[in-house]
Amino acid sequence: MLVTTTENVPGHSVRATLGQVFGVVVRSRGLGGNITAGLRSLFGGEIPEYTRLVEETRRHAIDRLVANATLMGANAVVMMRFDSGEIAQAMNEVVAYGTAVILDPPPE
Repeated sequence: MLVTTTENVPGHSVRATLGQVFGVVVRSRGLGGNITAGLRSLFGGEIPEYTRLVEETRRHAIDRLVANATLMGANAVVMMRFDSGEIAQAMNEVVAYGTAVILDPPPE
């Protein structure tokens, strides 16, 4: 499955637009991770515990996006974007979204 942030894929044409597709993940850091991250925040700089959490959550959101696009019959997702937010100060929500399409192969 091709996932791109662009509207068009060079050499391909869109045969069908299937609609919006999403991959949503909500994650929480465990108590130990929150304590470690809290202590690190006292000194400033990057907090690797939260960086890893966001990276893993984004990957998981893309996996869900691809699974949902596949169920719709798509072979690509164009205009993919991320959105994220905090829920109840203890959880991180990440949404990967885009447009599920069927791309024709490039002409030979």
